[in-house]
This record gives sequence, structure tokens and C-alpha cells, in this order.
Amino acid sequence: MIRPQIFPALLVAFSLVAQEAPNPDATHLTLQDAIETSLKNNLQVQISAQTRETAKANLQFSEGTFDWLLTSGLTLSHSKSVFENKQLSPTQPLVSGNTTTDYRNWTVGLSKPFVWGGTFQLNYNPNFTYTQSEITGYPVRTTTTPYTGSISASYTQSLLRNFGREASSSSLIVAQYGSKAADYTFQLAVINQVASTESAYWDVVYAKRDLENKQQALAVAQQQLKENQIRVQVGTLAPIEVTSAEASVAQAEQNIIASEAQLLNAKDALIRILYPTSERPKGLETVDQPNVKPLPMDETKAVQTALENRVELKGAELDLAAKRVLERAANNHTLPQLDLTVGYNGTASNYATYSPVNTDLAQAKSPGYTVGLQFALPLQNRAAKGNLALARANRRSSELSLHDLQLGITLQVRQAFRNLDAASKGVTAAQKTRIYDEQDLDAERKKFENGMSTNFLVLSKLNTLDAARGAELQAQINYAKAVTALDQAMGRLLQARHLDVK
Repeated sequence: MIRPQIFPALLVAFSLVAQEAPNPDATHLTLQDAIETSLKNNLQVQISAQTRETAKANLQFSEGTFDWLLTSGLTLSHSKSVFENKQLSPTQPLVSGNTTTDYRNWTVGLSKPFVWGGTFQLNYNPNFTYTQSEITGYPVRTTTTPYTGSISASYTQSLLRNFGREASSSSLIVAQYGSKAADYTFQLAVINQVASTESAYWDVVYAKRDLENKQQALAVAQQQLKENQIRVQVGTLAPIEVTSAEASVAQAEQNIIASEAQLLNAKDALIRILYPTSERPKGLETVDQPNVKPLPMDETKAVQTALENRVELKGAELDLAAKRVLERAANNHTLPQLDLTVGYNGTASNYATYSPVNTDLAQAKSPGYTVGLQFALPLQNRAAKGNLALARANRRSSELSLHDLQLGITLQVRQAFRNLDAASKGVTAAQKTRIYDEQDLDAERKKFENGMSTNFLVLSKLNTLDAARGAELQAQINYAKAVTALDQAMGRLLQARHLDVK
């Protein structure tokens, strides 16, 4: 006779299975779809993109230091002076009157500092002066040639301190390196996001298939319980064997409850990565399954590839290059200041109109030339020496950090390579174990049907098979994650996923 307490257990099992019915509104995602969705929506990637834009803006700001500068100015003035009892010449009597002066000056300048330490300046300066004198008892006297002007050009070149591109434009070079490093930092954020997305995706795959395995185990345990109950009814099995089968069913139900919670948590984690800000889907179903493939290269080749491709290493190399530029610039700044200046100055005669003034300036009718040297030597120069010591320490620190990073990457690749090799072998071993356990369970059930085994042994074999199936699934997921870890360690994760970062 079937015991009444069996029915609640069966109802619970059937309800657990029914909860996993397919959701027609669920979003079905391949691994590639999940990666693309994650990169489009993830906040950390967007933050890294803004950091890259900041670096580009900083580069543009540094480049602006060497822009051409156009200046212009206009000055208008009017003045009037009154005089009384003034003797204009020794032979003339004292007179009174006033003098009015109108002055207009227009200046146009063009200058540019160069990256090699030179500065160019050009100035064009036409002007107009009109003077009128009124003396009591005399005719009004006015100026007849009010227009004149000048043009000047000079170039100053540093010969010691600030001579050369690295010395005078070190901040620009560092900004250029910083802009490139920001690109690598952005790529690193993308790589890390792809790796975390794949890990979360495989966690969902594992939880989903683990729940399917647990449901299969429950169905087998229920079948075993049903057979035991029939055998008890016909008198070929002791009633105590039904109790052990019931315990097996209860354990399978408990495992399903844990697996369902694990699946929901894994889906929530994946949804959090894929849809941090946008509207979340009603459901999510994974499509891809782990695929075991042979290793494409040896360990030495993997290490070499990583040292060539890792963006962290490229960023560290740029940082070291920038520190070396700053060190050479600091060393240059310990030198004395010696500047050479050459210049030209042309003037025009006074004319009644502007046109002759410009003709004189263009034809250099009144040229003038200057050449000069300016020397300055700080007697102690402690600020420059201290800056040089600091730059040397920073450069040495970057060299050590780069070497440490190279060693760390080498170790990471070797470990990832070996882990992938071990995971591949683990998948093969777990598959064989599962096959053998299936055969062992089948044999044990046949022996039980012929009265040559016990229910305890059958249930033990069933538990062993469940564990083997879980181990095989875990080995497959471990292999998929090991592939991601190796691709990430070798710096080829984006290429392997056919992603182009811009």
C-alpha cells in the first residue's frame, strides 16, 4: 500500500519542475549578444570613455601653448595745451595761444612659440599725428605730413636651457603619451567588462544546466520510489526500503530548491551587467554552450603574444617614456640660460597718406638690424637640481613597475595556459567518469531487479551519478572560463571576440 506522505512530496516535486517552464517573453542571448549589450550599457565603460575624452582635451590644451597669437590694438588720443606770454623765438614778442594734437595708433602683432625653444614676433605699427597751433594775432599753423609707421620682426632662440623639443615642450609630449595611454585604459576597461560578462554568462549556463540535472535526478529518484512501492505491495521488498527512497526524493527536492535560487541569482548578476541603466527584460535565457577545443599554441608562444599585446604593458611603456622625457627636460633646466635674439626694424618717413608709408616699409627704405645674447646663471640652482632628482626617482620607479608588470603578466599567462590545459583534460576525465557511472548505475539497477542488489546500493550509485554529472558540467564551465582567462592574459580577448574598440 502506498504511504499517504508520499503524495505531498510528489506534488512539491511537480511544482518545482513547473516553475521552470519556458518563458515566451524571455530574451534569448548568445554570448556575443551579451558582450555587445554589456559594452553598450555598462557604466564603467562609459566612465572610461569620458576619461579618454578628458585626456584628449588635455592634449589639445597643451598643443594650444604653441598656437599662433594674433594681437591688435587701436589707440586714439586728443590733447590741447594752452600757453600765455610765451616767446616763440628770441626775436619775437611774447604771445598767447593753444596747441591741439590728435593722435591715432594702430598696432597688429603676430607671435608664435616653437616646440624647439624659439619664439617669433612680428609687429606692424602705422600711426597718425595731427598738430594744430593757434597763436593770437598769427595764422593757424597745422602739420602737413601726419602719417608714418614702423614694422619689426624678431626671433629669439634658447641655446642652452629650453633648447630642443623635449626641453621646451615636455608637457606637450607627456600629454601626447597620456592621450595614447588613455586609449589603452579604455581598452582595458572594455576587456575587463568582456571578461566579467563572459564569466557571468557561463554562471547562468551552469546554474541552468545544473537545475536540469537536479530535475533529472528527482525524476529518477521518483521512479525508484515508485518501483520500490510496487515491490513492497507484492511482497518482494521490505517496507524499510521505501523510506530510504523517500529520503532520496526529499534530498533531490532540496537540491532543486538550492539550484533554483542559484539560477535566479546568476541571472540577476548577468542582468545587472547587461542592463545597469536601461529597462530590464522580463526574462533572460542563454543560448550558447561551452565548446571544448584543442589549444592553439604552446606556452612560450602564449607568453610572447601577451608581452606584445597587453594594453597594461603598453600603457606602462608610455608612462616610462613620459618619465624619461621629464627627466631629460629637468636635466636641461639645470643649464644656464643663453638666448640669441635677431631682429629687424623698418621705419617710414612722414607722408600725407598711408600708401607711401606702406611702400617705404615694404621696400625697406629705412632698415635696422639687431643681434643680441642674453646670459643668466643661477648660482646655486637648487630648485632645478631638486626637480632633476625627483624626475630621476620617478623614472626609476616606472622602470621597476614596468619590469614587475612584465613578470606578473608572464606568470599570469603561464598559469592561465596550464589552467586551460588542465580544464581541457578535466572535461575529458569528467565525461568518462559520468559515462562509467551511468553504466554502473544501469548494471546495479539490473542486479536489483534480479534480486542480486539492494535499494541502498542503487541509491548510492544514483547519488554518485548525480555528482558525476555535476562535476562534468562544472568542468565544462571551468574550461569556458579558462578560455576567457587565457585570452585575457594574452591580450587577445577583443580580437578573439571580433570586437573593434574605437
